[in-house]
Amino acid sequence: MTITTEQVRSLIADQFPQFRGQDIRELGTAGTVNAIFRIGERHAARFPLRITNPADCLRNLEQEIEASREFHGSCPFPSPAPVGIGRQGAGFPMPWLVQTWIDGEVATADGLSSSPDFARDLAYLIGALRKVELKGRTFSGPGRGGKLTDHDAWMKVCFEKSESLLDVVRLRRMWKRLRARPPSRADAMCHKDLIPTNLLVKGERLIGVLDTGGFGPADPALDLVAAWHLLNRDPRTIFRETLGVGDLEWQRGAAWAFQQAMGLVWYYKDTNPVMAELGRSTLSRLVEAEL
Repeated sequence: MTITTEQVRSLIADQFPQFRGQDIRELGTAGTVNAIFRIGERHAARFPLRITNPADCLRNLEQEIEASREFHGSCPFPSPAPVGIGRQGAGFPMPWLVQTWIDGEVATADGLSSSPDFARDLAYLIGALRKVELKGRTFSGPGRGGKLTDHDAWMKVCFEKSESLLDVVRLRRMWKRLRARPPSRADAMCHKDLIPTNLLVKGERLIGVLDTGGFGPADPALDLVAAWHLLNRDPRTIFRETLGVGDLEWQRGAAWAFQQAMGLVWYYKDTNPVMAELGRSTLSRLVEAEL
């Protein structure tokens, strides 16, 4: 989907009159799911980029709002708070979301990769999320966070698509080792997508967390992908020691990072260079670690 600033201005003026007259501007981001528009200085609107059934889209947004509110109330760092769901209109065929704006610079794969302070902040974030009560909830669904072996078919596609891009022979051997790690005995509450573009920084500190609508139960190792996406060897060790991660969980975290990174390089090589390069840098860290 595409949406223009003029369409957004019309939708906001019609459905969120409290923001009428405020400056509306589109943000250039590396995101792949939503177009983001700033509303004045304190709010933003998210518009889905993938066409789905409007009813399904609405249900997804309602679930995201519930998860985001729980995350917002539990996270030790600022995160966007939902304001409301917008309806179809002005030529845009799906529901959309308005939320509060969080200031900060989007993290990059290597921007704070050598920072001990940033490593400790990431560990503090994940530790705080793990303390949120499950309330009987368990992981469900086809996404990351359950059994590693459930992703074999997708990994087969990734290896085939990456033949001309990566050392697939070596990477196949690596996945064979990583996928064999047994699943976690108990779920924990996880952000589920701690990639650089979902983290805001200032100086060498974490100051905000984005894309919180997936907050829910999963393998506790899932959020450890942040260590491989964002940190070099020594800060990674600080991160691991601060969080108190054992060998098996650490290896599963590496496996989840590997699974995610393998899908980024080939899938986004022509459409999103930032995400493709993230995949490459994460794989390089994993290979260097000789897991």
